Amino acid sequence: MTEFSGKTVIVTGAGKGIGRAAAMRFAVEGANILAADLEAGLLDETLGLIKKQGGKGIAYQVDVTRWTEVQGMVDRALGEFGRVDVLVTSAGILGSNITVQDLSLEEWDRIHAVNLTGVFYCCKAVIPPMQRQRAGAIVNMASIAGKEGNPMMAAYSSSKAGVIALTKALGKELAPLGIRVNCIAPSMIETDMIKTVPEAQRQALESRVPLGRLGRVEEVAALIRFLASSEASYLTAQCWDCSGGRAVY
Repeated sequence: MTEFSGKTVIVTGAGKGIGRAAAMRFAVEGANILAADLEAGLLDETLGLIKKQGGKGIAYQVDVTRWTEVQGMVDRALGEFGRVDVLVTSAGILGSNITVQDLSLEEWDRIHAVNLTGVFYCCKAVIPPMQRQRAGAIVNMASIAGKEGNPMMAAYSSSKAGVIALTKALGKELAPLGIRVNCIAPSMIETDMIKTVPEAQRQALESRVPLGRLGRVEEVAALIRFLASSEASYLTAQCWDCSGGRAVY
């Protein structure tokens, strides 16, 4: 038994990578999981892994850029489990490795719609049930790119900087309601997303990590779990580094 036994955790981007790792981490601790993602096939895989470990959860296909779908996701969690205790917003896209000059307006809009507006929608949707409980924890997934700005990744970097600012503003706004909001800024993590980065750029980015290796999704999931737990009860409106020492602010 853990403090998450019987609690409800919504995880977006749960089909793979950090989102899947977070969903599984909470599931093994007894939480009810709503695993959300755009790709139904990946969700089935995640749910299968959760149930294989004895966890309990449901899958929900969602496009986080559509408010009605996000609201439907939260309504489904409430209908199935009766409450929402934790939200983890891990859905995100990297976009092309391209200069600003060559970046299309459509791709700029799409990256910000998923990475920033999607996070805003998810946070907005869980505020009412968390406010009724006078308790809740939100953990948003930012990026080291949102702190430093990566060349050839202007849209991704600016969208993640927006997540950091949103987290700080929302954390202060919701503190009187008993709702804590934090975000995490990972650097190079072993995920499918990182495989889309050109090899030369990937090596250059990895060389800037003092620990000298990529991070593991389980390490990020452990930080997510901590920030959602009572052990972090005095922590809110913060961006937490998870970069192997690459960024220390």
